[in-house]
Amino acid sequence: MDTDRIVGAAKDYAGKAESAIGDMAGDSKTQASGKAREAAGTVQNLYGQAKDAVRDAADTATSYAKDAYDNSGDTFRDGTQALSKRVQDNPLGALLVAGGVGFALALLMSRPARRPPPRWRY
Repeated sequence: MDTDRIVGAAKDYAGKAESAIGDMAGDSKTQASGKAREAAGTVQNLYGQAKDAVRDAADTATSYAKDAYDNSGDTFRDGTQALSKRVQDNPLGALLVAGGVGFALALLMSRPARRPPPRWRY
């Protein structure tokens, strides 16, 4: 819990008390000062809540990244084994897929460059 939340809540309650005292005494200056202190406390409390939310999100993202890094070798190994099994079960299909990918890459790499239209001089 952030210290801004604690200080903001304290200012909020102090402002409410000061505003109530101003209401009872009929002093508009004290009442306005209490409302201002209450608003400042609310803003500081919200700021502390936002800082806590960002800190929690960063911690969660860090833990997800650490888990993904720790399990990445296992995931890659499992994917490689699944692909190897698929190729062993259906070698003709794997050969056709590899040929299709190679053909598509060859088409993409062998396209002529675009040239601007010729300028005719008279």
